[in-house]
Amino acid sequence: MLPPTRDAMSTPADPMFPDHQPIFAPELGGQPVAREQALGEGEVKTGTTTVGLTTDDGVVLATDMRASLGYMVSSKTVQKVEEIHPTGALTIAGSVSAAQSLISSIRAEVRLYESRRGEDMSMQALSTLLGNFLRSGAFLIVQPILGGVDEDGPHVYSIDPLGSILEEEYTVSGSGSQYALGVLEQEYEASMSIDEATTAAAKSIQSAVERDLASGNGINLCVVTADGVEITQHSEIDELL
Repeated sequence: MLPPTRDAMSTPADPMFPDHQPIFAPELGGQPVAREQALGEGEVKTGTTTVGLTTDDGVVLATDMRASLGYMVSSKTVQKVEEIHPTGALTIAGSVSAAQSLISSIRAEVRLYESRRGEDMSMQALSTLLGNFLRSGAFLIVQPILGGVDEDGPHVYSIDPLGSILEEEYTVSGSGSQYALGVLEQEYEASMSIDEATTAAAKSIQSAVERDLASGNGINLCVVTADGVEITQHSEIDELL
């Protein structure tokens, strides 16, 4: 067995012994292995579809409400969008346990920032904080969307499991994202109102629910403005169309 040296850290897995990993693995190439180990058969996952849109007046986030355990629907009423900032919210896709831990950690950091500085954290700073948390590897199997409003206006950020951050006018994540994205491409306009964005988000979730087995059972809707965060659940998506 190799001692824990720099050589051991950089040595790839031996193809003759696929179960043997370097002592300090995984590096970037080893993350798929880590993902498979972390997402075991007993892990509750939100296969999910989540979307985020910006408007002139605020941000609209939407998700479905289904959680799965293997091939079983383990919950039909999961809230996949959470307030993490006075004017910011986060959608979750991936492991439920990792997402819950990430949300708790972010909320604590936001409160600490506010108590020390006497002001709210900007959305850019919050997105950087989220990216740093994900880049650490502790929350590898979570892919969130951050939406919020600050002094510079509304923002939506797509953040991948490795911590890269992209600010978008609209974005999607989760197993049904390809179906939702096609609808948003047709429906989104930069000048749309909150009500119009809500309808577009609902249509995109509905499209995913009809085609993606891991998405379904209603919609979580979150509207973020300079006045705060409002989250509602609807068992019937048609209520918003």
